[in-house]
This record gives sequence, structure tokens and C-alpha cells, in this order.
Amino acid sequence: MTAMQQATGTRPSWFTRFWAIVRYEMLWNIRKKKFIGVIIVAFVFATLGLVLPSILSSTTGTAITADPNFAITYGATSFGFFLFALATAMNSISSEFESGTIVPLLTKPVSRTMVFLGKLFAAFVIILVSYVILFTYTTVGSIFVYGPQNNLQLVPLVLLGNLISTLIWVSLLLAMGSLTKNTIITVLVALGLFLALLIALPIVSVFAGPSQSLNYLPGSGAGGSMLVGNTTMSISTGTDNIGVNIVNYVLYPSGNVTFSKIDLSAIQAGQTTLPTTGVLYTEPTSLIALIALGVAFVYIFVFLFIAWIALKRSQILE
Repeated sequence: MTAMQQATGTRPSWFTRFWAIVRYEMLWNIRKKKFIGVIIVAFVFATLGLVLPSILSSTTGTAITADPNFAITYGATSFGFFLFALATAMNSISSEFESGTIVPLLTKPVSRTMVFLGKLFAAFVIILVSYVILFTYTTVGSIFVYGPQNNLQLVPLVLLGNLISTLIWVSLLLAMGSLTKNTIITVLVALGLFLALLIALPIVSVFAGPSQSLNYLPGSGAGGSMLVGNTTMSISTGTDNIGVNIVNYVLYPSGNVTFSKIDLSAIQAGQTTLPTTGVLYTEPTSLIALIALGVAFVYIFVFLFIAWIALKRSQILE
């Protein structure tokens, strides 16, 4: 409080107190070595994706194949989503309990709900700004490497989808941090779940077929294909592909994605097209985008509710 506020007995406004928490959390996050490391890794991989084609082109003497859709199909992988979430939220709440800073924090004129919302908003802003910078870098770079890009106005939709995909893991980490109050346990649980989904979903999709149930788990979902003109596009559903699938719906609102099971027994060496056992089902692009968005928001809201309740009910031992 300022001297005038102390003299008059007034307290700072809600926004002033909320912004103080957001600023505290953002500064703390930005200074973390692991966050800086994730940013560096993200730019290294983005740069490799832009530079390697040029290196290969000069080495082999072949021209780079123009890709006018690179900018609207580029996006972080599931591992990228997890890394950004881990860097910003892994110890956002748990470290406050481990270090004891939760005690002086809650002695300020702020509620636990305000603390929780401030930490969540700070994580959102940091990831959003990071993605804006990263997408700007790759979009400009794609023009130089792959030639003129189509539908650049849709790049923000891909960015938005990536942000929502990342928030699933952010909300999970906040929930685990509030429940366990232990950073190591929080990271181990989140990492175990991520690896289980990363490994299990593709295996299930190959051997059991691209089941619609895979779309209701965080991850890549089921894999299918869509015929656009004379070209067959590979489509991955699920929460990892929200941005790209929103773009697919905008570009091909009447498009249908076909899901077929791979016939493993019929695969032969040298095949460029995998044999299938026939069409299992088809889904319109609108439904694929809608399911992915709905599932993502359900996970986010459920995990955030758990995190909020756990923080409000936590006992603070001085």
C-alpha cells in the first residue's frame, strides 16, 4: 500500500492486486533457466525446419520444392506442447509450498482464488507471447525458404489451436501441483501420462484401427486421409491438432476424412502406399475440429477446477 492508502484506510483495487500477482509470476517464470532453455530449443527446431531444406538442396543440387501451405500447417508437436507447459507450470504452485513462500504471499490482501487466477493468467500470457514470436519467425522464414505462402490470414488459427493444446498440460500440471504440493511428483505424474499417451495411441491406432474413442484422449487421436482435388492429405485428429484441423474446416468446409485400418499382413517391401482393410468410418472436417475443441476445453476446465479447489482447501503450516 502507498502512504496515502494507509492513511485513508483504503486497499488497492482488485485489478491492482491481481496484476501484482501476474507480474510476480511472469517475472519469476521468465527468469527460470528451464523456460529460457525451452525457448532456445523451440527456435533451434524451427530453424532446422527452415534451414535443412536449403542445406540438402545445395548438397544434392536439387531445387527446394515449393510448399505454399507450410505456414498454415506448421505447429508445435505434442512434445513441444508438453515442454512449454512444463517450463511455465510445473512448479507454479508446488514450489510456493516447498519453499514456504505461500505463507507471505497469502498474508497480502489477496485471496487464494486471486492467486490461482493470477498464476494461470501469467502462464497464458507467457505461452501466448512465446508462440506469437515463434510463429512470426517461422511464417517469415517459410516465405524465404518455401516461396509465397497461401492463406496467411489463417496462421492465427493454428497459433490459437497450439495454445489450447498446451493449456491442457498446463491445467494438468497446476492440478497435480495443488494436490501434491511437490514438484517432483507433479513432473513424474505428468511425464508418465504424456509418455503413455505418446506411445500407446499410435500403437492402438495401427493394430486396432483408428477408433473414434482415441479422439477423447489428449494426444494425436486417430489418423485418416482426405482427398483434396487429386491429392490425398493425411489428417490427424485429437487435441494435438486443433489448429490445423480448424484450418482444414475453414478451407474445406464440406470435406470428409476417411479412416481405414492398415492391413499389416499385406504390407510389402518398397510400398509407398499402405494397404488397408477397407473404410471403417468417415467424419466431416467440421465434426473433427468441433470434437477436438470440445474435448480440450473439458480437460482444461476439469483440471483447473481440481487445481482451484485443492488450492483453496490446502492447509498452510507456518
